[in-house]
Amino acid sequence: MNSPHHRPSPLSPTGPDIRLVVTDMDGTLLDGDGRIPDGFWPLLNRMERRGIVFCPASGRQYATLREQFRRAAAGTVFIAENGTYVVQDGRELSSDVLDRGIVTDAVGTVRELSAQGVDTGTVVCGKRSAYVERTDAAFLAEVRTYYARLELVEDVTAVDDDLIKLAFYDFGRAEEGLAPALKPYGLTHQVVLSGEHWVDVMNPTANKGAAVRGLQRRLGITPDQTVVFGDYLNDLEMMDTATWSFAMANAHPEIKLRARHHSPAHTESGVVTALASLLGRD
Repeated sequence: MNSPHHRPSPLSPTGPDIRLVVTDMDGTLLDGDGRIPDGFWPLLNRMERRGIVFCPASGRQYATLREQFRRAAAGTVFIAENGTYVVQDGRELSSDVLDRGIVTDAVGTVRELSAQGVDTGTVVCGKRSAYVERTDAAFLAEVRTYYARLELVEDVTAVDDDLIKLAFYDFGRAEEGLAPALKPYGLTHQVVLSGEHWVDVMNPTANKGAAVRGLQRRLGITPDQTVVFGDYLNDLEMMDTATWSFAMANAHPEIKLRARHHSPAHTESGVVTALASLLGRD
């Protein structure tokens, strides 16, 4: 479970003093079929009994995360849209709204790529809903995995909502296709590979790590009392917020280097295994 690059923190006989558990979803908590493992729910019950705050942190939409964790008790915190929108019990804790200028400009760049034959699509993410103007079944099937609340519109740049993230899908490898085209926006904004096919554009202050640090300050929780799990580049900053930072066995190499500990792959219930070890017995 420990990374060869880091020394583990000492465990007390009853385990570490954990107060906050944060986990990415895709490639991390979710199994190979995109489901929450059955073994997670008893651990969530144990965390709730101990007063440990649980927090999914994902590029997914708040509405999607809330639906996935409808069995969770009150107090669960949701870090949605890669840290741009943080909600607890239906109440916004923080958000990072995009300027309309970057929305129009970046969407225009991707529209031009599409006109040149690149197979890509745009999701404009707002607090209330996500919005798309590409409507074919193949694209919508990919989008609906992450966005339970979705509206089809004629022009995604003209929607009436607070916009917090731009998510661009590449049916090829985003690292080779979309990412180079969007790289210039990295001079003023966050441009993040959030998966093999997805590139996200957000404000420069927005990332999962910043959201976790804000939550720690709000709750009076230290890095030594925090556990985080992640697998991809949009989890990098989050690895620095916790003494108990775990990279999945299937993680991107940069995540493995940044994390203090390693856990089994998401297809082997790695989060469940590591959490069970950390929590010990009641």
